Amino acid sequence: MLEKIFKLKENGTNVKTEVTAGITTFMTMAYILAVNPNILGDAGMDPTAVLLATCIASFIGSACMGLMANMPFALSAGMGLNAFLAYTVVIGFGYTWQVALLAVFIEGIIFILLSLTKVRESIFNAIPMSLKHGVSVGIGLFIAFIGLQNAGLSVANSSTLV
Repeated sequence: MLEKIFKLKENGTNVKTEVTAGITTFMTMAYILAVNPNILGDAGMDPTAVLLATCIASFIGSACMGLMANMPFALSAGMGLNAFLAYTVVIGFGYTWQVALLAVFIEGIIFILLSLTKVRESIFNAIPMSLKHGVSVGIGLFIAFIGLQNAGLSVANSSTLV
C-alpha cells in the first residue's frame, strides 16, 4: 500500500529509510514546540494555545506535503518571522498581537495571489543569491541574539544590548 501511495522504489527509498528520516527530522525540529510558545508568549499570546496551534499546523502542513505533493518535507512555524512579530512589531512598535496577526493574515492572502500569478517567482529570481544568503544569516543571528538575551548572556546595559 505504501509503495502505491508514495512510489518508494521509483524514488530510490524504502519504508525503513523514510521512517528514520521522519524521526530525524522531527528530532531536529522539535525545539520549535518549546521556542515558538516562548517567543509568542512574550508578545502576550497564551503559550499553551500557541503550542497547540503549532502542533496542529505542523501536523496538517507536513501531512499535506507528504500525502498531496508526495514530498518528504516537514512544515512548521517560521522561527525568524515569529521573533520579528513578537519582538519588533508587538514589543518594539507597540502593536497588539491581534493587529500583528491581522497583518500576517493579509500578507498571506497577498502571497497566495502573487504565487497564483507567478509574480512571486519573478521577484524571487530577481534577488541576488548573495542577498538571499545574507538574509538567512541575519535571521539566524537575530534568533541567536534573542536566545542569548533570554539566557542572560546579553544584557541591556547599553543601547546595543551587547
